[in-house]
Amino acid sequence: MILAGDIGGTNARLAVFDVQDGHFSLISASVFPSREYTSLDEIVSKFVRTANVRPDAACFGVAGPVRNGRVEASNLPWVIESKRLAQELDLKKALLINDLEANAWGIAFLDPADLVSLNQVKGTPVGNQAVISAGTGLGEAGMYWDGTKHHVFACEGGHADFAPRNELETELLRYLRVRFGHVSYERIVSVFNFLRDTGRGVEPQWLADEMLHSDPAAAISRAAIDGKCGLSEQALDLFVSIYGAEAGNLALKIMATGGIYLGGGIAPKMLPKLAGPLFMEGFLSKGRMQHLLEGIPVKVITNDKVALLGAAHFAVVRTAA
Repeated sequence: MILAGDIGGTNARLAVFDVQDGHFSLISASVFPSREYTSLDEIVSKFVRTANVRPDAACFGVAGPVRNGRVEASNLPWVIESKRLAQELDLKKALLINDLEANAWGIAFLDPADLVSLNQVKGTPVGNQAVISAGTGLGEAGMYWDGTKHHVFACEGGHADFAPRNELETELLRYLRVRFGHVSYERIVSVFNFLRDTGRGVEPQWLADEMLHSDPAAAISRAAIDGKCGLSEQALDLFVSIYGAEAGNLALKIMATGGIYLGGGIAPKMLPKLAGPLFMEGFLSKGRMQHLLEGIPVKVITNDKVALLGAAHFAVVRTAA
């Protein structure tokens, strides 16, 4: 029995899987609002007690760089240590990996129905692959193709410098630099505030209230897709365009000719926008490299348990090693 975790700045998702002949069967799963708890240890303890399970192995995908079994969560005031989690679970070892690394490990278990294509390419592309996920932050990971199989690796590409492409984005860069100092692609989730504070629209009170009591990014996306707030629509259009541009950057850096996957909980909820022209225009607009990018398939992952499956898969692989 495997305990798997997908730990983000907004939610911590835990699940227990039974594994038989390489098939993962979900036994129990729960979602915890991350900021309502002081540590992952507290959440894990509550989950195993409530679910009445005793796992044989455990792996947690965490948003942040994992080094030597320890990670300072990128968007939470938590320090997570594998040794402490192992003690909590009475295991010899608990594994920590990056959350996008967990997504990448889970892609092999997806069915065709779990994917939505944003473009059509000829043939069956092979080669390196990459996954990118916008949520509380912006995560990225790669999958190196050795000619026979893919090898997953983590990265922190979402923290690389944001590169504006036009005057509006240059103004956005200046706005975010005042607020944060260093401006990475992860900071682009703040586009709504930028547009509001620079007088490009009015934030309705009902939306301000909703953002205060729920995930702001999800609230803005809903308001935009439902056509309830013009400022939200502007923000989502700008975000989607920049998201596409960074996905294209990632494809070039990793030479991801085998495909780009969009993970996370937000992408499936804004499929109408992603399927529109803005994302792929941003993805493809790379000058002399546009022809290369036109041959790379881009797909949205709609299965919200892909990272949990990936963490469970990693635990099985490492336990067997």
